[in-house]
Amino acid sequence: MNLRYITAVAWFGLLAMSGALCYALAAGNFHTDGSRLLENPWGFATVVDVYVGFALFSCWVVWRETRVTRAVIWVVLIALGGNLVSAIYVLIALRSSRGSITHFWHGSDHVFQSIQSRDH
Repeated sequence: MNLRYITAVAWFGLLAMSGALCYALAAGNFHTDGSRLLENPWGFATVVDVYVGFALFSCWVVWRETRVTRAVIWVVLIALGGNLVSAIYVLIALRSSRGSITHFWHGSDHVFQSIQSRDH
């Protein structure tokens, strides 16, 4: 998969979520609308789907991050901020990978460890 494609999707997601959140904050009532959403079976299914996605994305974050504290902070931020935070994480991972798809998916220490174990 091309890193440019991932970058475009991450930027689009960040901008789309920012716009959607601004609209929701200006036009909606979180408590009232949230209650109605959870009463609807499709609304409930959507919320469950979103949080399963957060959990799966968080597994990747935990895999990439070498420090437990950093991984925990990101997982909490993803749970609170949703896909907006996920898009930010992806953009940071892309920047730190410096064009390496392996580094993007696995993080720098995992790449180094796999090279080191292969050489021994």
